Amino acid sequence: MRKMNYRLANLADIENICALIEGAIKEMETWQIFQWDELYPTRDDFIEDIKRESLYLALDEDEIVALYVISDESDEAYKRANWKYDADTAYILHRFCVSPLFQNRGIGKAVLLHIEEQIKAMGYESVRLDVFTENPFAQRLYRNNGYEVTGYADWRKGRFDLMEKKI
Repeated sequence: MRKMNYRLANLADIENICALIEGAIKEMETWQIFQWDELYPTRDDFIEDIKRESLYLALDEDEIVALYVISDESDEAYKRANWKYDADTAYILHRFCVSPLFQNRGIGKAVLLHIEEQIKAMGYESVRLDVFTENPFAQRLYRNNGYEVTGYADWRKGRFDLMEKKI
């Protein structure tokens, strides 16, 4: 794989974003991972992310290989975690997804490292996220890259670990 390029998503990308997510949902379900569905994440979620300028794409040439959202917004459940680092110095990663067409090539780790550098360059000192406890692939990615569990949230689909890493 060539060096990836990164950029903010725009409304012209929405069809490709939705196709990537639909493919990811199908792939997860083949592994009995029922994390995402028709209720979340939705096209409207991604349109709002685009409007807020918080949705980024990782591209190989013009093909989307991964997407992610970074922001200072979090669910109420985040308040119950035992975070090690100050909330004012933390930024939150949401909806990180590698296209099923590009999985098992080290892209998840490469994009995660880019996200950490991007957040650090924005002046933040730590990354927070939530990860479905029944998604062993995402769990392994975050744990192998230094993220630690600080609590959990129970949402519609089940339990999610709340994780954090100093960058």
